[in-house]
Amino acid sequence: MPLPLVHRVALVTGASRGIGHATALALAKAGAHVVALARTVGGLEELDDAIKGLGGSATLVPLDLTDYPGIDRLGLALHERFGRLDVLVGNAGILGPLSPLDHVEPQAWDAVIAVNVTANWRLIRAMDRLLKLSDAGRVVFVSSGIASLALAYWGPYAVSKAALETLARTYAAETATTNVRVNIFTPGPMRTRMRAQAFPGEDPMTHETPEKAAEKIVELCLPSMQESGKLYAYPQGRFVDFHPPS
Repeated sequence: MPLPLVHRVALVTGASRGIGHATALALAKAGAHVVALARTVGGLEELDDAIKGLGGSATLVPLDLTDYPGIDRLGLALHERFGRLDVLVGNAGILGPLSPLDHVEPQAWDAVIAVNVTANWRLIRAMDRLLKLSDAGRVVFVSSGIASLALAYWGPYAVSKAALETLARTYAAETATTNVRVNIFTPGPMRTRMRAQAFPGEDPMTHETPEKAAEKIVELCLPSMQESGKLYAYPQGRFVDFHPPS
């Protein structure tokens, strides 16, 4: 049986650990050539070894997502090498401070917005043409259920994820008549470093592993995926409404 993503090119951000690392591996296992982007060179090299162990291939891109001209250069490099982009998984994100809004330092606020929102807009800007050159461009942005809860002390992160979801839905609307499909994925509690940072007292073994979530993300990246502008909530195992009825 042929692999579902064979000969396809998939870009994953935040690929050195957690959900990004697991998704990059899962995409490679499905046959894709993975363009793995992260700040941590060591993590990317470990990922490359794991992908090669599966018989797959990867291109490593050590890049800070706030290097916006670097994102533009990456788009040009992908165009020159592959002529298209079939999959974009915007996974990279930072937690930022968990504190009252009036205690958040401006620099910390700006950092969260820069990585969680602006970088993803820059990715859209740099990769849009490449995605449209694919016969089935698929985009998945990783968000969080916290975006719709407006919990105290989660301001920067929650606001950034709410903005990311609106960004993704806007892009989905703008690509509705093309071969591009854009969806949002919320993983729920996962056994990741970010979760441990936010909830240091939790037992991580009570949560799902990123590998489980990655399997579903890959499904959203398949050419057969026709939904667009939707939010897939992994804990519920289905697409859900953005604004449940009151």
